[in-house]
Amino acid sequence: MTTIAAIRTGLATSLTSISGLRTAATIPDDPMPPIAVINPPSITYDIAMGRGLDEYTFTVQVLVGRVSERTAQGSVDGYSNPTGAGSVKAAIEKDRTLGGACSSLRVTSMRGTFGIVVNDNTYLAAEFVVTVYA
Repeated sequence: MTTIAAIRTGLATSLTSISGLRTAATIPDDPMPPIAVINPPSITYDIAMGRGLDEYTFTVQVLVGRVSERTAQGSVDGYSNPTGAGSVKAAIEKDRTLGGACSSLRVTSMRGTFGIVVNDNTYLAAEFVVTVYA
């Protein structure tokens, strides 16, 4: 049986392949950039007959550094590339079943960048959308 916790853990584990990027399967109290945080999903139940399949939409927020740092935008660019060693999309889609935690998945978009305040510091972040079928 697929669980949300197993999918979250699988997503976080997939992202550990990106050198220097910390990951958190749950929202941490004190995130230390650069870090990818797996946020709770929205769920569409029963997209296939008889409890055959559910659709989960997770967001992955990647906090890269202070907005004022010149390198922060470059970091976001690297994580946003569709391919390459630093690509969030490539890292997540490398194992589309997350070791058996789901049937399939796809990183569908990077919604954009924004500032996020953590402990009186404003960090630049990017948000990725991951559609998971389980």
